[in-house]
Amino acid sequence: MVTESQGARIGARLRSARTGRELTLAELSAGTGISASTISRLEAGKRQPNLELLIPLAAALEVTIDELVTDAVPDPRIRGRRTHRPGVTTELLSRENAPMQTVRMTLRPSTEEVALRTHEGFEWLYVLSGRLRLLLGDHDLVLAEGEAAEFATRVPHWLGCADDDPVELMCIFSRDGERIHVRAQTEPDRRAGR
Repeated sequence: MVTESQGARIGARLRSARTGRELTLAELSAGTGISASTISRLEAGKRQPNLELLIPLAAALEVTIDELVTDAVPDPRIRGRRTHRPGVTTELLSRENAPMQTVRMTLRPSTEEVALRTHEGFEWLYVLSGRLRLLLGDHDLVLAEGEAAEFATRVPHWLGCADDDPVELMCIFSRDGERIHVRAQTEPDRRAGR
């Protein structure tokens, strides 16, 4: 038995599917053999939906029965996964299977040698706090809080603190950007655009 509120939600989905296909009640009625008044009452939540009615309506509207009756909406919250390594804290803020990955990073000053890296993909970053040093190909840039950059990650690059304070940034990169970085070739013919 469908409750009144479930019937109203099913009716709203039915109406949305019909109007999305730009069908009138009369046109849907003609395509299903169900009277326009019955469809109207279903859409208004004033008629109890049943499979005898929903199956031909779903077929005519090219939707599944589940699309009409299922109330389940996946939980949109993402539980960040934090990792630490010397000088870097990263928190993955998107689902593992997402085509674009969002990461919040905190970089702390380090004495490690600068090593340009390259990998497949494209990256966008935004400085939340601090000052970021970005080495990108032949460029040596400092980005302050509120500044952003985007670049193809085939260009040799390195991110670090521009001074003795930590820097926090948000990065979004294509799925390929997750792959492990490999040491960049620095000969001119291997750089992007050469």
